[in-house]
Amino acid sequence: MLKTRDELWRRVKRSLRVLLFGDDVRHRLLAPISASELDQIKSIFPQPKFFIFGHARSGTTLLARLLRVHPEVHCNWQAHFFTRPPFINSLVRDADVEEWLGRRSNRWNQGKDYSTVLLRSACDFMLERESRALGKEIVGDKSPNNLEHGEAVTRMYSIYPDGSIIFIIRDGRDAVISHVLQDFLDHPDRLSATERKVRRRFLRDPEPYFKRERSLFTAATLRDRAQHWVKNVSETIELGQRYYGHRFHCVRFEDIVIRPYEEIETIWKFLGASPPTDEIKDLLGVELKEKPDEERRLKQLPPLANLKRKGNLGAWKELFTDRDIAIFHEIAGETLANHGYIAAG
Repeated sequence: MLKTRDELWRRVKRSLRVLLFGDDVRHRLLAPISASELDQIKSIFPQPKFFIFGHARSGTTLLARLLRVHPEVHCNWQAHFFTRPPFINSLVRDADVEEWLGRRSNRWNQGKDYSTVLLRSACDFMLERESRALGKEIVGDKSPNNLEHGEAVTRMYSIYPDGSIIFIIRDGRDAVISHVLQDFLDHPDRLSATERKVRRRFLRDPEPYFKRERSLFTAATLRDRAQHWVKNVSETIELGQRYYGHRFHCVRFEDIVIRPYEEIETIWKFLGASPPTDEIKDLLGVELKEKPDEERRLKQLPPLANLKRKGNLGAWKELFTDRDIAIFHEIAGETLANHGYIAAG
């Protein structure tokens, strides 16, 4: 038996929501935060916020490590507020929470839906909590957005219309090579039966793969990975520029490797940090030499020792077969060329 009319109404609303939208909240976006609400929140959480997006294995972690060398900039990783379900907006999508937030008898909210304010406050608290403890003034998070592509930008804009995005691009061929090798090492349980078979062959006898006689990919897998890379790059740039304009910045992983000081100094300026001193530049050089996960990977998966060291470019040239090159060029050739990569090699 239902005890109250309110409880009956809540259940009716929940049923209608599931009927109309399903039980998945990923496509139901929040109303954007208002200017007055934004002013109120920033009076409590004043630090400028930025988010690093990029396809998986495109250098987001390296970029975050380098940016936080600056004494004014902090960047952590994998908050995934907008980039991996369940998203931060799931906190206010429970039917009972929605009912509480919209309850007319509430005086604190003046009859308004403060869902977005609540979420922004939660995100700001999580971000600023650590940066303040470190004495830093500009704070960000890096979370690869390749699961959500452009939707992550749209979702972010509802809560952070005043934020900034740094989007890092890496040659898609190197990105998918790095991604599959990461799966071989860290996530073999996620591989299909065919991919596990390739992994076993690679570990048992890697030479044919380094001679480009055998492929690490099935044709279907490589097509799927190439399509996802193109979608991630094209959607993120289009929506990032549309929503954020001059507060959207693109950088290539390869440019960071080739001329790190110039690229990182440009991004610090983009974020509003003060010009770096010689001491900061020296610290940046030290950080560039650090490769925290490289030795572990090489020990756990010895065939990887034959690859170029992490941070070097063009690993795809050692591992892509002619078939792989043709497939990737067919799907992603235009996108590669648009961002300064030679489409075939």
